[in-house]
Amino acid sequence: MTEELMEVFRGELFGVWFLIGAALVFWMQAGFAMVETGFSRAKNAGNILMKNLMDFCIGCCMFILIGFGLLLGEDVLGFIGKPGLDIFTAYESFDWSNFVFNLVFCATTATIVSGAMAERTKFLSYCVYSGVISALIYPIEAHWIWGGGWLAEMGFHDFAGSCAIHMVGGIAALVGAKMVGARIGKFEKDSSGKIVKVNAFPGHNIVIGALGVFILWLGWYGFNGAACTSLEQLASVFVTTTIAPSVATVVCMIYTWVHYGKPDVSMCLNASLAGLVAITAPCDVTDAFGAIVIGAVAGLLVCFGVWFLDYKLHIDDPVGAVAVHMMNGVWGTIATGLFATTKAPGNDTMDGLFYGGGFSLLGVQVLGCVAVAAWTVITMCIVFAIIKAIFGLRVSEEEEIEGLDTMEHGLASAYAGFSIVDMTEAAMITNENTSLGVSEYDEASEAMRNASVPVNNMVDTVSGTPLASPINKVVIVTKLSRYDKIKRALNDLGVTGITVTQVTGCGIQKGAGQMYRGVEMDMTLLPKIKLEVVVSKIPVDAVIEAAKKALYTGKIGDGKIFVYPVSRVVKIRTGEENYDALQDVE
Repeated sequence: MTEELMEVFRGELFGVWFLIGAALVFWMQAGFAMVETGFSRAKNAGNILMKNLMDFCIGCCMFILIGFGLLLGEDVLGFIGKPGLDIFTAYESFDWSNFVFNLVFCATTATIVSGAMAERTKFLSYCVYSGVISALIYPIEAHWIWGGGWLAEMGFHDFAGSCAIHMVGGIAALVGAKMVGARIGKFEKDSSGKIVKVNAFPGHNIVIGALGVFILWLGWYGFNGAACTSLEQLASVFVTTTIAPSVATVVCMIYTWVHYGKPDVSMCLNASLAGLVAITAPCDVTDAFGAIVIGAVAGLLVCFGVWFLDYKLHIDDPVGAVAVHMMNGVWGTIATGLFATTKAPGNDTMDGLFYGGGFSLLGVQVLGCVAVAAWTVITMCIVFAIIKAIFGLRVSEEEEIEGLDTMEHGLASAYAGFSIVDMTEAAMITNENTSLGVSEYDEASEAMRNASVPVNNMVDTVSGTPLASPINKVVIVTKLSRYDKIKRALNDLGVTGITVTQVTGCGIQKGAGQMYRGVEMDMTLLPKIKLEVVVSKIPVDAVIEAAKKALYTGKIGDGKIFVYPVSRVVKIRTGEENYDALQDVE
């Protein structure tokens, strides 16, 4: 009796864990939303959030109508499940847990595409795609694997979805990104139409992107672990699900550090997800050594994938969805045939090639990959072609430049109250060496001083001579790093009042060849400060000389000084004007 009670309790316990796992997988939608938003530009943040929300909501509607039946309905010839409406006609005996669990997996498949097609896809067209993949494309191939279909009969193993979810979503992303085309300015072409340069579009908020990765990693414990049926199996799955992404991230960090000179933040975030994707299929049948190798390959594969899409295929994928999900989905599925071992709890029959199992499991895994990939490529090409013909896939050039938040949703900004500057709208290219050769102000010639910190006086448009005035406003634009030095110099001169504004600007200097996801950036809009001083008693030339001496470093781009004549000054409190109004300010 005690054993029977314990068995019932164990069954109920894992039934509850199954639903908790489903909730964790649902929470991954927030992770996808954060990663895709952070890796894209601010003007499209609201659009991306809306697409991630609608992926789940539209997917739920389609799953109710037909998707769930096609996936887990009575098997028909090993190809599809028999559609039904048991959720309406027999709710009292409906499989509620399986419905919720498979729904959240379906939504994950759909949302992978959002990031790859971000910033230039029509919202209506995306909603249509989301409905179709949730209703037909995902449920049918998932039935082959999990619903008793022909691949399941052959012994194909994909415990949590490297193939059924991630590879399928990644292939759909690849097809969609190819058909919608690259974002404006991503690739530069010569007169013959050949692509000669790849431009980087840095994500506007890597902090949000990192938060998304941590949310996804947390959710992945439910993603991989929810279907476990024993504590030992669950613990082993947690171990492999932790090892693979950790190793992948370290390998990616080392690779980008060596290859690009600095460890790339966004690529390492992608690598964490790549390791998670790769371990998803074999998480229950591999051991720690297998997880280490799978993760290490994933960390390199994601770097290769991002480079290959940019420089060889010339397909624009803003968030790296294809490299993370498609390539590592394939790798994880095949790795199951290499690293499966009966040492893993709950696996009594399955050994991969490297553990003495021969080629049989590996052959089935490869066959399954090819079949599911072929199904996805053919159906997604048809779906996107039909959507393109009826609705169009891409927004207009004006809408893309203006931003989809405004043009598609009437949202002025996803960051109301914040000043958002797009750092990728323009690119200034220079081959000029900006060093003047002398770094000390006192040793520099007058020409060097003027080149480093040029002074622009307002001139009479008729005579061309500088405008004379007893009161002048001096505007100094320089680097943020020079703020303390220029402030002290003006204070020592006797200036007691200044106005300081943080701005962004560009000049002949373009930064130090920084890399973003393996692409060199033209740093065109750099953080600067603008200081404004109005003087009458202190000579303008003294202010200029003090500023030039404080700012000079021997490089073009140290700053600029503008001098404007002021015709009238009024002090609000006392009503004093001009010279008198300034005496307690300087």
